Amino acid sequence: MNTKSFGILTAATIMLTAGAANANLLFDIYAGGTYGFGGYTLFADDNDISQSAQSYGAVLGMDIPLFRIEMEYNYLDSDKIETNLAMVNAYFKIPTPVLKPYIGAGIGTTFSGKYTPTNLPHIDIDDTMAYQGMLGATLNLPVLPFNVDVEGRVLYAPDIMPDIDLLQYEGRIKARYVF
Repeated sequence: MNTKSFGILTAATIMLTAGAANANLLFDIYAGGTYGFGGYTLFADDNDISQSAQSYGAVLGMDIPLFRIEMEYNYLDSDKIETNLAMVNAYFKIPTPVLKPYIGAGIGTTFSGKYTPTNLPHIDIDDTMAYQGMLGATLNLPVLPFNVDVEGRVLYAPDIMPDIDLLQYEGRIKARYVF
């Protein structure tokens, strides 16, 4: 077994066994999925392009009383842009009983993307750093092991193509299963 496979197997085992034994602990392990709808703008020197877009994703994280930390994968899809995003996010939560407002930030990278201009072949998107900010609220269902987040997100990825920056903005819903 190679080192990468061993590391993934070890991390998955720790996450799943810690989730089953966390009844008296101060943190919850969760996994979930996301769906977002909004738009993007490509900032070029003389010509800015804006279009609608949607995203699909998956999250894996840890929820502690005032903070939440998660790993996130997103696939951004529109008529002209397709790209993958890997992010690490941190959230600060306001502790209220059922509806918990939060603010968050994330850092990560774009990878394996393409841009398809009208009537031209596609152009590969460079792997580059990406930054995002989130503002939302979590609906904590006390009896069920599910949480639902509704949030607004803004993502910025500079230089995805030579001299072109990406700004993506969306409303998103996230369903999380708490182990």
